[in-house]
Amino acid sequence: MTYYRISGDVPPKRHTQHKGPDGRLLYEELMGEEGFSSDSSLLYHRHIPSAIVAAEPWDLPSQELTPNHPLLPRHLRTHDLVTGEKWRDSDTVTGRRLLLGNAQVRLAYAVAGSPSPLNRNGEGDECVYVESGEGVLETVFGTLPFRQGDYVVIPRATTHRWVPAGDAPLRTFIIESSSHITPARNYLSKRGQLLEHAPYCERDLHGPTEPLQAEGENVDVYVKHRGTSGTTGTRYTYAHHPFDVVGWDGCLYPYTFNIADFEPITGRIHQPPPAHQVFEGDGFVVCNFVPRKVDYHPLAVPVPYYHSNVDSDEVMFYCGGDYEARKGSGIAQGSISLHPGGHTHGPQPGAVERSIGAEFFDELAVMVDTFRPLLLGEAATASEADGYAWTWAKLQEQDR
Repeated sequence: MTYYRISGDVPPKRHTQHKGPDGRLLYEELMGEEGFSSDSSLLYHRHIPSAIVAAEPWDLPSQELTPNHPLLPRHLRTHDLVTGEKWRDSDTVTGRRLLLGNAQVRLAYAVAGSPSPLNRNGEGDECVYVESGEGVLETVFGTLPFRQGDYVVIPRATTHRWVPAGDAPLRTFIIESSSHITPARNYLSKRGQLLEHAPYCERDLHGPTEPLQAEGENVDVYVKHRGTSGTTGTRYTYAHHPFDVVGWDGCLYPYTFNIADFEPITGRIHQPPPAHQVFEGDGFVVCNFVPRKVDYHPLAVPVPYYHSNVDSDEVMFYCGGDYEARKGSGIAQGSISLHPGGHTHGPQPGAVERSIGAEFFDELAVMVDTFRPLLLGEAATASEADGYAWTWAKLQEQDR
């Protein structure tokens, strides 16, 4: 992010003395990317932010990955991962289940009903899509309300806590990066402003408005960090609560963007996936498919053409509406399809013919394209639907 924000009490000039109402000196923390060479924010703490009194290993949920071999397109049913009322005692951090991953990105799913522990990801940024539910993300920058359809983008090393609200499960599709996650670069000016052709603008991005000041001593924070191959983390105990910030300013902070604020780019003939892009990180892009007017050339074919992902694996998370191209395959709300590089894929048999003459598609999906092969996590094995790879042939046979 390069959109400047200021919140709470900060001094007129950076790196100068700043005192609280009691006359005590406040402690300035620079939180910055790429050393001192990219976006950053300055936070002002009541206590020393590096004061830890204990550290212990934290064993993460299973992070094991296995190759997609033999190479197959796969259908995962995320709603099968948590049954009954088990979600009530689960949280969005310790309860996340690993679906797919590689060295640059990991995709997980969580169903939660309880607040998470304080935590931060020291490996990379997170982009969390809220499939259903609502609540508040408490962060060192302040509180950030979220609701269904929100992307919640959390910069690396941001201490935070997920607090669900209401009596319904909080369902989230989680993108954990080993890099930073930014708006698509083709939407940005050379100085970082979202351009006129972008499908959203700064007005659609919502950050914390006021600092969240909490009291407490000997407070635990769970940290996922580099140097452990993603399998273990560390539980720090801080001398004082990390949410002791009285003010901050800068261009690095968590924010939300709701998928309903994405203005789709359409054309006379079918638009390729880059027209649907929202974010990107090293080795992957995030796109979304939203309700929209479809192609209006007199001979248009509105559903996608068959395509070979020669340089990427394609993941689609189906989170609303009725996805026209997948009818007959078993894909439903909460489904994830994996179409790996090396496999030619496209609409199910009959979808092309049914789409001709359509003027509008009511569909909602989040897509992640990765440029390195995706491996399978334990949640992929636990939720895979049988027979998806053969549905094109089976439906073609039925269609004759």
